[in-house]
Amino acid sequence: MKKKDTFIISNKKYGSRLIVGTGKYRNFEECAKCVELSGADIVTVAVRRVNIQDKRKPILMDYINPKKITYLPNTAGCFTSLEALRTLRLAREIGGWKLVKLEVLGDKKTLFPDMIETLKSTEVLSKEGFKVMVYCNDDPLMAKRLENVGAVAIMPLAAPIGSGLGILNKINIRIIRSQTKLPVIIDAGLGQASDASMAMELGCDGVLINTAIAKAKNPFQMAEAMKFSVIAGRYSYLAGRIGQITYGRRSTSNKGII
Repeated sequence: MKKKDTFIISNKKYGSRLIVGTGKYRNFEECAKCVELSGADIVTVAVRRVNIQDKRKPILMDYINPKKITYLPNTAGCFTSLEALRTLRLAREIGGWKLVKLEVLGDKKTLFPDMIETLKSTEVLSKEGFKVMVYCNDDPLMAKRLENVGAVAIMPLAAPIGSGLGILNKINIRIIRSQTKLPVIIDAGLGQASDASMAMELGCDGVLINTAIAKAKNPFQMAEAMKFSVIAGRYSYLAGRIGQITYGRRSTSNKGII
C-alpha cells in the first residue's frame, strides 16, 4: 500500500484493526498472551465483571498494561438503558474512561440487542460527553439513527454472540458501510479466520473477536490467525477485487494462437 492506512476511532489512531475481548479465557495469563499474539491495540472489558473490591485477587491490569493497550469498557450483561448508563458512568468514575462500548441486550436466549434501549442510551451518553461505540443489529436504518444521535462507531453483529456462525447478512453490512463515514466494526458471531477476512473485504474498518479466540482448541494460534486474516482482508479490500461474471474469461489473449 502506497499511503498509510490508519485505523481511527474518535480522532485517535490505532495500528491494528483487530479488537479483542477479554472474557471466557481460562485465566488472565492466557488472555494477555492472546492479546499480545493478536497484535490488538484495543481490548474490551466488561465493567460489571471487573474486580474492584477484593484487592487480594488479581486484576486484568496486572497482565495487560492500560498504558500500552486501550481499554474499552463495555456494558456486557445489561438489559436496560438504566443499567447500561449506570455501568458506564461508574467506568468513568473508576478510570476516567470516555471511549466506551455500549450494548443493551434484549433477551437472555438470543442475546440480540434491544435497539430501542440502545438508541436511547446512545443519545444520553453522547450528550454527557462519552464517545460511544455501539453494538447493534445489522439494520441499516437503525445504524443510521445511531450515527445521527452521536455514536462514534457502528458495531453490527455478524451473527448471535458467541455462535461462530460467521457473517449471515453480507448485503446489510455492505449497506451500513456505504451509508456512513463512521468506523464500522463487526462485533459478535465470527468463528474463524476467514470470517474476519470476509468482514474486512466487505469494507468494514475492523472486527471485534472474543469467543472465537478464547474458546478455540488452540487460543494462541487462533489469535495469530485472526491477526493475519484481518490484515489480509484489509489488503484485499484496498486492492479492489475483480468483477464477478457467470462464465469463464481467458487470462491470455487470442492473438497469435497457432
